[in-house]
Amino acid sequence: MKPINDRVIVKPAKAETKTAGGIILPDTAKEKPQKGKVIAVGPGKDGISMTVKKGNTVLYGKYAGQELNHEGEDYLIMREDDILVIL
Repeated sequence: MKPINDRVIVKPAKAETKTAGGIILPDTAKEKPQKGKVIAVGPGKDGISMTVKKGNTVLYGKYAGQELNHEGEDYLIMREDDILVIL
């Protein structure tokens, strides 16, 4: 997969199955992760180069990106602007 323009493909982190106190969460109580690893980065848009790089771990907005399932794996495709922080 190769994104175009200012798009980024992110592999979301797994949802937490336990709380910090050790309580096991059922599937319905798990929150959608807002952290992931950058898998691919587009070339940029209008001559502006991309800040994020392949392999970066990032935090993104709760409703950011378009979900995609490719070869049994879940990914998010989002604009670089949807990424809040590079960790």
